[in-house]
Amino acid sequence: MRNGPLAVVGASVLWGTAGTAGLLVSADSVALAAARLVIGGAALGLLSGAGLRRTLSPGLLLGAVAVAAYQLCFFAAVSRTGVAIGTVVAIGSGPVFTGLLSWLLHGRRPSGRWTAATTAAVCGCAALIIGGGIQADAPAGAQAGIQAGSQVVSGMLFALLGGLLYAFYAVTAARAIGQGGESNAVMGVMFGGAALIMLPVLVISGTGWIASPGALAAVLYLGLGTTALSYFLYGRGLRTTPVATAATLALAEPAVAALLGLVVLGERLTLVSIAGLVLLDLSLVAVAVPERTPEMQLESQP
Repeated sequence: MRNGPLAVVGASVLWGTAGTAGLLVSADSVALAAARLVIGGAALGLLSGAGLRRTLSPGLLLGAVAVAAYQLCFFAAVSRTGVAIGTVVAIGSGPVFTGLLSWLLHGRRPSGRWTAATTAAVCGCAALIIGGGIQADAPAGAQAGIQAGSQVVSGMLFALLGGLLYAFYAVTAARAIGQGGESNAVMGVMFGGAALIMLPVLVISGTGWIASPGALAAVLYLGLGTTALSYFLYGRGLRTTPVATAATLALAEPAVAALLGLVVLGERLTLVSIAGLVLLDLSLVAVAVPERTPEMQLESQP
């Protein structure tokens, strides 16, 4: 797989810095996500240059819709379930859906090692995030409890839909790249299209908060660094890395976010979170190391 896994992990590291950078901006989360996607998508579209028109296809346009819809589903999920549960379900289900879609659509059955390592990685991700503690007010009365329960159920469904949308646009991008498409152009079509879709959301949400120098710097970093550069690297990684493996390696994102919270923000990790971090790291190493195929074994024999 050459340097493909390193490129994917590099993208995940950038994604993991988004939360810390977002704390520098006092803006609505939906507006912030829309601004990030508009800036990053426009940059990826410009980067693809002339290849954008050659790569344009109905499948990639549908992928662009999935990119934009993922943002909306994710924020709909966390507003109903809380950040911890919504993030775990959305991010944790992504690799599972990616492996299943890759198998169902392209006949690439995940290996036993991938299945075991991905299961462990998702468990580690859940322990890392939930181990920090979930604060929720107790519902007052039976009716409030029913309403809270329905909110959680709908939030979980939005989170699962978000994981499925992520898997869909990842598999769509991987297929286009595997068929000879330029990775820059593939990402440019999907994220450039998503930028156009999210532009009205940004306008409706308001852009006055971007006027301050600090907010502008943070938004530019979120758009150019954690979106444009990260998906440039992710596309490069998909050239040589199976999409199911790439989706699992992307779980490095919450690990980086947790470490930044520890070092930069002065947050503390519980023992459960530390155990989850260790399990997640070991699982990602297991996924990143290429498996020995029969051809490799024959070549290694004297």
